[in-house]
Amino acid sequence: MDLALKGKVALVTGGSRGIGAAIALELGRQGCHVAVTCRGQVEAAEAVAKQIQGFGGRTLVAKADVADFKESQKVVDTVIKELGGLDILVCNAGITMDGVIWKMTEEQWDKVIDTNLKGYFNYNRAAVAHMKDRKWGKIVNLSSINGLRGKFAQVNYSASKGGIIAMSKALAKEVGKFGINVNVVAPGMVSTEMAEHIPVEFINLAVKETVLGRVAEAEDVANVVAFLCSDRSRHVTGEVIKVDGGQYI
Repeated sequence: MDLALKGKVALVTGGSRGIGAAIALELGRQGCHVAVTCRGQVEAAEAVAKQIQGFGGRTLVAKADVADFKESQKVVDTVIKELGGLDILVCNAGITMDGVIWKMTEEQWDKVIDTNLKGYFNYNRAAVAHMKDRKWGKIVNLSSINGLRGKFAQVNYSASKGGIIAMSKALAKEVGKFGINVNVVAPGMVSTEMAEHIPVEFINLAVKETVLGRVAEAEDVANVVAFLCSDRSRHVTGEVIKVDGGQYI
């Protein structure tokens, strides 16, 4: 357990499964009280919360659409009221709606941008308003190596993930004087429920791109996020840390 994290209050968006669940559990394991949001997987989110309670932490589950500005503010307000504050924000909720641009619909573009980019803005904004008054906070925004390099048939997803990186760097400049660190974690291919729907040939291609010869587990990402949420990373801000087994290089 990281004693520096014990008793901190964390909010993880999209914390019901995959990377988000792994992050929520690791923060809970490190002694945090953890709130998780989900759009529809309430039972899965409650199962994550139950495990965190087993570590001794208090929890809160909120069913919410991150793209909804007013709802996002309400969730943050509820976390602060019910759990006694907000020290850590991890934005993870995201979707994919892939397709080459000449076949991509306006709906595919709007939904991905609204969830993956506006959703992050919504929660970053609401969290910062609270953290800056307390002169301490940790924000970790989950992007992707495809936000750095682009990906075929993912102009919407790549744009959203690249936007997260730019937003986070700008935000780090704005809030550093308030003692708030803002960083980005950019995974490559990760073995999650979402990856189960990816054709095996694309998984194999991702493995070949790495230098370690494997795709990441969700816990590999969670461990890096937990470091960035602790005071061990107190002099790290505005950074993009890839967790990709060398896939990007």
